Parts: sequence; structure tokens; C-alpha cells
Amino acid sequence: MKDSLPVLNVNMLGRFSMTYGNQTITFKRNPSTKSLHLLQLLLHSTNGISRIQLLENLYGQEEISDVSNNLRVTIFRLKKQLIEAGLPKYDYIHIENGNYFWKSPMETKLDITEFESYIQTAYKKSDEEQKITLLYHAIQLYRGEFLPLLSGEDWVIIHSVQYKKLYTKAFLEVCNYLKKKHEYSVLLDISEAAIKIYPFEEWQTIKIEALMSLNRYKEALQYYEETSKMFFEELGISPSERMIQIFKSMSNKMYHNYSSSINIKNEFCESAYEVGGFYCNLPSFRDCFRLIQRMIERNHQHAYMVICSITDKNGHPLEQKEKLEVLSQTLHKSIKNSIRRGDCFTKYNPSQFIILLVVDNEEICNMVYARILTHFTKKNSSWKNNITKTIYPIHQ
Repeated sequence: MKDSLPVLNVNMLGRFSMTYGNQTITFKRNPSTKSLHLLQLLLHSTNGISRIQLLENLYGQEEISDVSNNLRVTIFRLKKQLIEAGLPKYDYIHIENGNYFWKSPMETKLDITEFESYIQTAYKKSDEEQKITLLYHAIQLYRGEFLPLLSGEDWVIIHSVQYKKLYTKAFLEVCNYLKKKHEYSVLLDISEAAIKIYPFEEWQTIKIEALMSLNRYKEALQYYEETSKMFFEELGISPSERMIQIFKSMSNKMYHNYSSSINIKNEFCESAYEVGGFYCNLPSFRDCFRLIQRMIERNHQHAYMVICSITDKNGHPLEQKEKLEVLSQTLHKSIKNSIRRGDCFTKYNPSQFIILLVVDNEEICNMVYARILTHFTKKNSSWKNNITKTIYPIHQ
């Protein structure tokens, strides 16, 4: 019978979906959370799942007077919903010796099973090319985290970590092989896919290396700037020294084709006159800071670092995400419009900005801060309670 029916394909990586032949399985009525959860548990447990484990995964610490009855009702609803969704009439949930199984009249294919099969088969191969081909197929199947809508469930977390480890190992092995074979177009494709799934794994370095190897230097430089902004401004934590070194390493690899002197000069000039202070990303700000330190050693000028922090009314870091985003954007504009074109500033994290001022004394820093505060509180005077400043001389 299975040979005469279309295949039921089930995807669990990136999102949950089912297709029966060419038909996408959608439920006419939204299945209850428990029904869908039960379906995913049964599909994933290809060797069956015990009643005790099933109840634990479905109900956990919920206080339910009669979990057995709840399970019976959930099973009944799921069977009905599967038929209504377009699957053939069949008793899809099989119980044997206290274990629950998914049983279907058609062949059921899971992306997870295929993914693991490719991985396991690959590591049994002695031939490197055959091994990499299988690993490549595996990472192509990996379209995202395992069952992301159930990411808070213990059983999902355990398997998600396991699958991510397998994917990461396979991905890096394929990358190393492609570099060795100078197949940079393929390397670019798989790195872009990996970055979409895990944007904070620092795999952007692989994409930049691929772009540079393809002589796409301007794209590499632009992507470097976008990546540095994402890490240092949107990640929400202070950057580690290791992360700084990664970006420095990428920056050191940037180079251009031979060009005329005038073209080089024009490339570094601003394309248009811009009013207000000069904003730069954190790695660039560090370089500016160290350069200013060296300059004032020679000419005996004075310079100060002004740190503006967004806080709650008690002076603690602001944790309200929506309010912090509004205040952060406002503070960015306020600083830019309050300092000179020759002064620079950066965003250290979502709630802190650093300004570098080359001025004669701390009193001028306080005057600059007063201008920032005026701009910052223009729309809402109570925001003055959400900002603090710290001033450090850097010429000592």
C-alpha cells in the first residue's frame, strides 16, 4: 500500500511543515498546542516513545488532575485533525507495550532523519571527497534550529543542541575543504546560509574571505562594516577582546587593486559635507582614541572621554527594551548634533555612548554635555532622569 501512496515529507529544521505528495498539510482549524506538540513528538520518536516520557514531555510540571484522560482527548483530536487536513483515513497513533508510535499507510520522510543519516554515513567514508559530498548534503538540509516554536521545551533543547553541534562540525569541515580546493563561490553560498541561521557565530569571517578570494573587495569591505555595526551595536553586550581581534584581523586582510594617487585620496574623502560629530564603529573609535593619545603627547593638548549612559530613574541600567531603543536613537542624534565635526563618538552598547573631545578643560566637556541634555530632553523633559555622564581625562 505504501508504494501506491505519495510520500509524507516532514520538516523540523527551521520550521515545522508537512507535505503529502504535492499537497501542503494545513489544518482547517488551528490545532491545539498539545495536539501539534504530540504530533511532533511522535514523528520525531521514530523508534517510539514510552507513555511516561510522552506525558512528561507533553505536560511536564502542569497540575492536571487526570493526565491520562487529557492524553486520550489530545490523541482523539489529533487523529481527527490529520484526516481533516487531507491525509488518508488511518489510525496514525499506534500503542504497543506502553509505547506510542507514529504509524502511517504512506512512507514518512523526516529531514532530521536524512540529516543524521548523511552525517553518520559521511564519517564512515575513507575517501575525503565522498565524505565532504555527504556533509555538504547534510548542511543543505539544515535550514534552521530544530522546532524553533518549541524551543522552550526540554526535549527540544536537548536535540537542538545535538543537531547544532553536528551541523557546526560538518559546516566547518566543508568550509576547510572548499578553501583547500579554491571553490570560493560555493564557500560564499554556504557561509551566507549559515550566517542567516546563526548570525552571532562569527562565521562572517568566512564570507569575507570568500569575497576577497573572488576579488570582490568593495563588497568585502562593505560587509565588514555592516558586520561590525551588528556585533557592536545590536548584540546588546560589550564586545570581547577576542571579537575585537577578529575584526582587526579582517581589516588587515582588506586590500585594493593598484590605483592612482588621486583615486586613493578621493576614496578616503567623505562623499558629501555632513553636519555634526563624526560617528564611527567601535573598532574605528579605538583607533581614533589611540591616535589622539599619541598626538596630544606631542602637542600637549588636552582630551577627554565622555561616557553617556542610559539608566532607569534609580541610576541602574535600563532594561525596558522598547524604551531603551527609543532613548538610544534619541541620544545618538543628540550627541551628533551637539559636538563639533572634528569630534568623534561611538555606541559602546545599546545603553552607552562614548565621545572623544579634544578641548582645553573639563568645564567645556560639561558645556557640551549640557547641549546634549537639551537636545535629548526636547521631546520629554522627564528623560533627564534617564541619562548620566562620566568624564575621564586621557591626556594624563
